[in-house]
Amino acid sequence: MMFAFVSMIVLSACGAGPSSTISTTPGVLPAVPPDYAGKSNPFGSDAAVAGAVVFKTNCAACHGDNGLGDGPASQALDPRPANLAALNQKAGDDYLYWRINTGVTSTAMPAWKGVLGDEQIWELVAFIRTLK
Repeated sequence: MMFAFVSMIVLSACGAGPSSTISTTPGVLPAVPPDYAGKSNPFGSDAAVAGAVVFKTNCAACHGDNGLGDGPASQALDPRPANLAALNQKAGDDYLYWRINTGVTSTAMPAWKGVLGDEQIWELVAFIRTLK
């Protein structure tokens, strides 16, 4: 019974109403909207330490400890969470910041804007940059 309750909480955190769609072309990232395009992380790589804490608390259940999209909640999600280590190789700071802020429609990726502060979101971007 407790497992079912915890699973519900984790899945609800992974599935709040996101607001932007996924790409229909494999391997091609959608264009970053003008409001986000060109943004770069104002924090240095040292922000990754704080970002790791935010990630573990809010993201690892779906994306996994190493960002591979293999967290414990990922098995119940369709589509599966993004492999952030792979995404890191092709996405700019502006893309990561946008997706964390607004979420992704038709996926379980929630919009974190308003839940996490701007600094925390940039810390997450810094942490994602460490994933390999």
